[in-house]
Amino acid sequence: QVQLQESGPGLVKPSQTLSLTCTVSGGSITTGYYFWNWVRQPPGKGLEWIGYIRTSGNTYYSPSLKSRTSISRDTTKNQFTLQLSSVTPEDTAVYYCVRDSGNWYYDYWGQGTQVTVSS
Repeated sequence: QVQLQESGPGLVKPSQTLSLTCTVSGGSITTGYYFWNWVRQPPGKGLEWIGYIRTSGNTYYSPSLKSRTSISRDTTKNQFTLQLSSVTPEDTAVYYCVRDSGNWYYDYWGQGTQVTVSS
């Protein structure tokens, strides 16, 4: 059973960089044909895809967030990390790490972590 767990600060100040880590257990982030994603849900809105890192290590980001987004990984810890720079209150959301097993089929989700951007 694959499990994903997000961790990181719940409060970030405007203009700072949001950093979240997803720890994966029950499966390696470097094997198989999977896409390891970050998605978010702002209050009162739908899910928004942020980007992913593939098992190969290649990354791809949402065009609307690309200039501020970086996804990396630590294979020794089986973790992948989201960094979102220059945050504003519009980046306030519940952030999820999610495994995509292909064709945008999200089969495993983290429980989500609330991030609030406020001074």
